[in-house]
Amino acid sequence: MTLAVRRAALTIVAVLPIISAAVRAQDAARQPEAGEKILTAACQSCHDSRHVDTQALDEEGWTKVVKGEIARGAEVKSDDVPVLVDYLARYHGPLPEGPGKDVVLNICTQCHDLQRVRRTRLDAEGWAEILDTMLNEGAPLTEKDFAAVLRYLARNFRP
Repeated sequence: MTLAVRRAALTIVAVLPIISAAVRAQDAARQPEAGEKILTAACQSCHDSRHVDTQALDEEGWTKVVKGEIARGAEVKSDDVPVLVDYLARYHGPLPEGPGKDVVLNICTQCHDLQRVRRTRLDAEGWAEILDTMLNEGAPLTEKDFAAVLRYLARNFRP
C-alpha cells in the first residue's frame, strides 16, 4: 500500500465517527416530538390533519378542543394534555387576522399544512407565482379569493 493510500485510509477511519455522529443527529432531528406523537396516536385515529389545520387556535382554544375530545372518548392521558396543547399551539396555532385568512384555512389546507405557509417567506411576486402554480394544479381559487390570499400572504408572510 502506498503512503498516499494509507493516509487516505487513515483519514477515512478518523472521519467515520464524525460522520456517524452527524447521521445519528440528523436521524434524531427527524424524530417526531412528543406532542406530534400524541396527536398522531390520539387524534388522527379519528381525524386527519386537515381537521387540525383548519382550526388554527391559540393555547386556550386548543385546550378546550382537547378537553372536549377527551370527553367524547379520545384517549389522552392527563399528563399528555399540556404536551399536546403546547404542540398544537406552536405548530397549528393561530394565523394573523385579516381578509384572506379564511381562504388560506379552507382552501390551502386541502393540500398543505399551515407550517408550509408559515415557513415560506416571499414577496408579493413570489406568492403570486406560488398561487398561479396552485391554480394550475387545481386549487379552487376564484379571482376574488386569489387577490385576497395574495394580499394576505404578501402582508403576513414576507421575507
